[in-house]
Amino acid sequence: MRLRVLHRTAYTYDQPASAVIQILRLTPRNHEGQRVLNWRIDLDQDAQLKPGEDAFGNIYHALSVPRALEDLVITVQGEVETHSFEGVVRGTMEPFPPGLFLRETPLTQPNAEIKEFASDLFANKPALEGLHALLDTLNRDMTFDTSPTDVSTTAAQAFSARTGVCQDLSHVFIAAARAQGIPARYIGGYMFRSDGKVQQEAGHAWAEAYVEGLGWVGFDPANGVSPTDAHIRVSVGLDYLGASPVRGARYGGTEEHLSVSVAVEQAGSQRQQ
Repeated sequence: MRLRVLHRTAYTYDQPASAVIQILRLTPRNHEGQRVLNWRIDLDQDAQLKPGEDAFGNIYHALSVPRALEDLVITVQGEVETHSFEGVVRGTMEPFPPGLFLRETPLTQPNAEIKEFASDLFANKPALEGLHALLDTLNRDMTFDTSPTDVSTTAAQAFSARTGVCQDLSHVFIAAARAQGIPARYIGGYMFRSDGKVQQEAGHAWAEAYVEGLGWVGFDPANGVSPTDAHIRVSVGLDYLGASPVRGARYGGTEEHLSVSVAVEQAGSQRQQ
């Protein structure tokens, strides 16, 4: 599938910020499941944008605006050709052994409830079967809702409430898998919706778990599927904070207002219509 992405992030400040520094993880890499055809990041301000690569192999851009500004708009657009391998991830950069992704973080630390849930779910099952049972159960039992959680919500809090967004469901999946000794990690990216809805409120997130003899396998608990050619993989981390699309700080200024819009469509769909 050939997918086109347009991702716009806009900041406004009640009083001008004196400077802004951000790390942008907004650029996908090639692997066997996707090929980046074209991709660019545009800013509406005169700013420095320096590319780099973080410890997990993510492409990042360091953005700095060393002067006062009242607003900032970051626009990402590009096209990616995707292929489905039924969730199996091949050809990705792997600077760390899988065991690193057993490391707990504050956002993915399993509490007693998650540990008991995972133990019951994985009992007497091979790892891959248990992971698919985890995928199906979270998709069925947790309600997708954008209002009760935010970026600081932990896996334990989301699981207790049985609600959250793709970020929260992915954190719960990761916490439960790690509690069973299975390496798991957070993936940020985009998804083309099967219902044809192009405009979206944000990017997408899912998890990957390491299965002996098979390698890394993707699981999207928000949709109850393994990633397909509808998914564009952009960033990887131990949790959301390590794979977040935009993360940084501002100096000075007062209240910050954030607006995000994402559009994902099949390239050429407009011409066909």
